[in-house]
Amino acid sequence: MTGLSQARDAAIPRPPDEDPALWREGLKAGLPSLFGIAAWGMVVGVAMVKSGLSVPQSLVMTLLVFAGSAQLASLPLILANAPIWVILATALVVNLRFVIFSALMAPHFAHLPWRQRFLLGYVSGDMTVAIFMQRFPSETPALGKVSYLKGLLYPNWSAWQIGSIAGIFLGSAIPAEWGLGFAGSLAILCILVPMIINSAALCGVLVAGATSVLAYGFPYKLGLLSAVVLGMGTAMLIEELLEKRKPHG
Repeated sequence: MTGLSQARDAAIPRPPDEDPALWREGLKAGLPSLFGIAAWGMVVGVAMVKSGLSVPQSLVMTLLVFAGSAQLASLPLILANAPIWVILATALVVNLRFVIFSALMAPHFAHLPWRQRFLLGYVSGDMTVAIFMQRFPSETPALGKVSYLKGLLYPNWSAWQIGSIAGIFLGSAIPAEWGLGFAGSLAILCILVPMIINSAALCGVLVAGATSVLAYGFPYKLGLLSAVVLGMGTAMLIEELLEKRKPHG
């Protein structure tokens, strides 16, 4: 039966991946978030320069890494001359959510060449994945999925880079008394609050916050890494407990 099912699926023509109308639809869906993405990128760009990185180093970091939370998490570690493994481990843990994003997106684009999947994955972000999954919750092939995703991804990436590069070049001109640390905290809160969608996420945030305060004095800023790990673990545990309590039909 499996062989017959696969043969039948192969015989059904797949809808075209590209469609200009879907590209415009994706652009329109992601447009409201572009200003916030650019502002967040500017905060990260300024933070990189203020942390002591040169303009070329900051440019290379923002173009290659493209992960604001990981960049901000790694900057104090770089300043503290932390071992490279601590910096890499921190950035990896902060970005573990992209493993989940990849698992969600993979069934939609498994038929594409690996180079194209690599490029689309590299420029993907939190908001773009969320918006795409709202538009295409089913893995069933549909017209213009790639175009819709590109309409989300490329403007999002461009807004981030424009904001980040502007922040890099403006960083040296902004007075230190403007409180860039506070501005960065506000930017993180603007992203964090909408993501607290249930009690599991709230518990994870509370545990992570408490851990970061209690472990503030840890060497090499390991308190941040501990807070992320414990926060994620708490959220996953609470989510599992809530699932077990749900009535099963």
